[in-house]
Amino acid sequence: MGNQSCIAAILAAGTLPTGGYTFACFFSTRLFHPFRMKIGAIELPSVMHAGREVGLVVAPMAGVTDRPFRMLCRRLGAHHAVSEMVTSKRELWNSLKTSRRADHAGEPGPVAVQIAGVDPAEMADAARYNVDRGAQIVDINMGCPAKKVCNVWAGSALMRDEALAARIVDAVVAACAPRGVPVTLKMRTGWCARTRNALAIARRAQDAGIALLTVHGRTREQGYGGSAEHDTVAALKAALAVPVVANGDIDSPEQAAAVLAHTRADAVMIGRAALGRPWIFGDVAHFLATGTHRAPPAVDEVRRWLLEHLQDHYALYGEHTGVRSARKHIGWALRGLPGGEAFRQRINAIETPDAQWRAVGDWFAELAAVHHRLPAPGADAANDDTLVKRA
Repeated sequence: MGNQSCIAAILAAGTLPTGGYTFACFFSTRLFHPFRMKIGAIELPSVMHAGREVGLVVAPMAGVTDRPFRMLCRRLGAHHAVSEMVTSKRELWNSLKTSRRADHAGEPGPVAVQIAGVDPAEMADAARYNVDRGAQIVDINMGCPAKKVCNVWAGSALMRDEALAARIVDAVVAACAPRGVPVTLKMRTGWCARTRNALAIARRAQDAGIALLTVHGRTREQGYGGSAEHDTVAALKAALAVPVVANGDIDSPEQAAAVLAHTRADAVMIGRAALGRPWIFGDVAHFLATGTHRAPPAVDEVRRWLLEHLQDHYALYGEHTGVRSARKHIGWALRGLPGGEAFRQRINAIETPDAQWRAVGDWFAELAAVHHRLPAPGADAANDDTLVKRA
């Protein structure tokens, strides 16, 4: 029986010919995914929404999306995660910061590493360096608006020089192709409102062999101000053959569904909204698949996830740095919870991982004694949105 006849028979019968699985279950398994997103030859998990498969991606955020955080997000529903950006400067590869960012021990594949720089040869070397250390996908950063990055013409500043951007893409693709490693590109809509040149750069990148494009719906000039627009993403999706990912201000299941409907993008990328709430990926997947919201997580579950994350965090950063860098993750987890601000002040005074870990566990155990499920965010916010830039 041909594929179309088989599908027609299943539609008519409501069950698989072999029995045992419902029609809905059949279409939710790997047996039939006509629109599943791929990055090169790498097939990613996905969720069925509005008749097509879509993906949920963790945005690369400097100082945030290290290996422990990426693994936590993927465990809680994200389909793919991209690392913090790694410099292309060879003299910095052996620095402690870069070595931590390039540490993928125990991370399930596919491992995606973002690289940043301005010199095509250096970017090609950086791609090979990271592939040698486990990268299975290499992402080029043309989206970071930070001044310290743009001042050296890296990140989104590359969008001001389309010729240089093209040479970098060519060099990185050429370095990765012999190793069978696909290359992706993250960028903004343009440098400013007058030069929204994402489509021109994207077409050139696709011709060069880029396997996937992610677009943050702001210009470099906007920084993180105003609102993201996704008309540019929709235009890229209509014009390109490679998968396109929408990024910017996607902070709820409803917003994810709206952006997917407007752009027809293959995936959405979520950044800031995952801080302290990494289960948002599972929430979005549930909403996209069913059209309904699932219940908030139990406080005991949140406690367990956070304590596991902290252990992984300490293991990567060591005691001295780990206890300090963990404070931001704890603060995000406390945001909006009753008594969270006062406890955050206590956490910031603790100097050892063991004491910090025990204090967090005790605090969430006390919260669980009062609230079975995580309370909705209230006015008592532990942090405001300025703690991290929006991805």
